[in-house]
Amino acid sequence: MAFVGKKFPNLSVNAMNDMGDTFKLNVLEEAQKNNKKVVLFWYPKDFTFVCPTELHAFQAAIGEFEKRNTLVIGASCDTPEVHFAWLSTSKDNGGIEGVTYPILADSNRNLSSVLGILDIQNEVYDEETETVQVEGDNVTYRATYIIDEEGVVQHESINNMPLGRNVGEYLRLVDALIHVQEKGEVCPANWEEGKEAMSANRDGVASYLSTHAN
Repeated sequence: MAFVGKKFPNLSVNAMNDMGDTFKLNVLEEAQKNNKKVVLFWYPKDFTFVCPTELHAFQAAIGEFEKRNTLVIGASCDTPEVHFAWLSTSKDNGGIEGVTYPILADSNRNLSSVLGILDIQNEVYDEETETVQVEGDNVTYRATYIIDEEGVVQHESINNMPLGRNVGEYLRLVDALIHVQEKGEVCPANWEEGKEAMSANRDGVASYLSTHAN
């Protein structure tokens, strides 16, 4: 189910911060009560390989997101305790020490199930054991959501496990959303902050294309 154009699910989930505190976090409420955008990114597992590179990349860009009135929240299906163990592990040992944004611990899969981002495949009912058996690790793909100040999802994307994200693209998308909100224009292909946008009408696209030929 696509959530673009819809409110993000109104669910509270356990989360962990770099101080070792476990608390409830509701992504929708975070956006609305703080009047901020949210970039929420899911990754498959703590203590793995591509995942720490992404968490450190988002941390390295945290100042740029803050300049854009945007919160960064990580998420996986690990428990808060495992998150804190990883937060307490140095980079030299594959850890994420130094990450300061909160990380959701959706260990009961309540939110990730609603979002439909778990790698469950080939669900089969076993009559002998009367159980549903699945293939896959029941962890999340690399799903990313950009949520506006009203709690509406403006972007969602899902990468398969081996494909790491480009954090700069999410900064670009936040810039585009800000431009649309403030200028009332739309952002064409390959738009970046400082480049020309266009009016959302026939004359606007004709004028843009006439001066931006391939």
